[in-house]
Amino acid sequence: MASFTTSLMLWLSLLFCVHTVRVMATWPRGRSTRFYEFKIQATRVNKLCNAKDIVTVNNMFPGPVVYAQEDDRIIVKVTNQSPYNATIHWHGVRQRLSCWFDGPAYITQCPIQSGQTFTYEFTMFQQKGTFFWHAHVSWLRGTVYGAIVVYPKTGVPYPFQFPYQEHIIILGEYWLQDVVQLERQVIASGGAPPPSNAYTINGHPGPNYNCSANDVYKIEVVPGKTYLLRLINAGLNMENFFAIANHKLTIVEADAEYTKPFSTDRVMLGPGQTVNVLVTADQPIGKYSMAMGPYMSAQGVSFQNISAIAYFQYLGAQPNSLALPATLPRFNDNLAVKTVMDGLRSLNPVPVPKEIDANLFVTIGLNVQKCRSGNPQQNCRGLNNGVMAASMNNISFIKPNVSVLEAYYKKIDGIFTEDFPEAPLKFYDFVNGAPNNIPNDTNSMNGTRTKVLEFGTRVQIILQDTATVTTENHPIHLHGYNFYVVGYGTGNYDPQTANFNLIDPPYMNTIGVPVGGWAAIRFTADNPGVWFMHCHFDIHQSWGLGTVLIVKNGKGELETLPHPPADFPRC
Repeated sequence: MASFTTSLMLWLSLLFCVHTVRVMATWPRGRSTRFYEFKIQATRVNKLCNAKDIVTVNNMFPGPVVYAQEDDRIIVKVTNQSPYNATIHWHGVRQRLSCWFDGPAYITQCPIQSGQTFTYEFTMFQQKGTFFWHAHVSWLRGTVYGAIVVYPKTGVPYPFQFPYQEHIIILGEYWLQDVVQLERQVIASGGAPPPSNAYTINGHPGPNYNCSANDVYKIEVVPGKTYLLRLINAGLNMENFFAIANHKLTIVEADAEYTKPFSTDRVMLGPGQTVNVLVTADQPIGKYSMAMGPYMSAQGVSFQNISAIAYFQYLGAQPNSLALPATLPRFNDNLAVKTVMDGLRSLNPVPVPKEIDANLFVTIGLNVQKCRSGNPQQNCRGLNNGVMAASMNNISFIKPNVSVLEAYYKKIDGIFTEDFPEAPLKFYDFVNGAPNNIPNDTNSMNGTRTKVLEFGTRVQIILQDTATVTTENHPIHLHGYNFYVVGYGTGNYDPQTANFNLIDPPYMNTIGVPVGGWAAIRFTADNPGVWFMHCHFDIHQSWGLGTVLIVKNGKGELETLPHPPADFPRC
């Protein structure tokens, strides 16, 4: 038995390429160090009747799974063999006292240039569950992504039925065009991006797409057994519904935090969100579709409307039998999204900050700038011949040419300012009376503006969607923290009528701010560093929908950001 346990630990430590894991009743030993090596490189793939090179990690699409246990230290040596700048962000990892390794380009680090190496080191301090890693420069994360699975400590069981098997399900988008060049072209045009050519489930588009009848992901299941599916949305610019034909999904975790079990026919994940669901193979033997389709809450935006399909196939089913189709909500079914969000509750009562020291009101939405190009036909293809933009509190974030963290730590002047406003400069009817005389009254200001917080500050942020150009559900992600989603609703936020849950709200790192509505989040700023808060639609991030929160050092050694690593990349 001892040799078996040792072999299991070694297997989990070295496993890079398998996206299915049969979990044993005991976890690998905790508080150890897990070493991984990532090589970012071009890989030839054949998809959608087309052969092309895409950027991957270790020639894998999706990339290797990082396995660990709560409180383990993870060390990943990243060598960039691609022609593009690269970074890796460890999405959902709180990076306690390890802000230098968070990964967003020009926020916490300069990119790893072609031919260079950087080693990321961080600890999964008091964290377990489903996370993922992805590139965080340009739109490279369109193909550079993979799962992180962190098990509980030894002897600590799941707070739900132990599954027969676990499977990782990564939802993605695929473009025939090079995604880095695509971003450059879209930004240069001033207009909106084209929709993806396909949705993918673990890199496979499935039979609805051309040349893809055999490019389909499949899970073989034993009748009567219960499975844990670790769902991850790694898409670039789309939110997505997911469902399995004739099967209920029981949500038990969201954003790597346990929830009260909640049963539903489908889930919606925005880019950056993870959800763990239990599925019991309790239907007649057969082949059942797992479907991924669009959720598009904005008006006038083109999107891919063909669903990606994978198979949930019972042992004993005829291999060539037709799959029962899964039913997905309509692409604009806001009620289906709200119903799932309404069901999310933390497993137990949680210590929500009751007293608030810093109260921020942050509007989020789109803008259209006036055309200032000498070649408007080429560079001003936004609405009414303007240039598309996005903002928080009507300020479009401009990434500097030196990382904000390095400038803050080394006290380099002129890189950023500390004047991000705690509220918009102008209040109005954000949802029903937003300025829309495009592009005359839809401009935003530009700047690398940050908000500085003292260590230990108890923070509340009201995120308010606006209707300039269009209302939309925005997946807002905060680096370095989880936050309690204490409330949300439609329309303009009104503190007199807002209903807050201060007992068991979900503890998340990415919140879909409801279309034409608001969300309220709370957290304690107890992790010093420079933390990006942004929309996880990459097009909105490119347009400037983000800001930076700087959390100052506290008084003790465990409240102070360490010095930068020796191999820190240079700009």
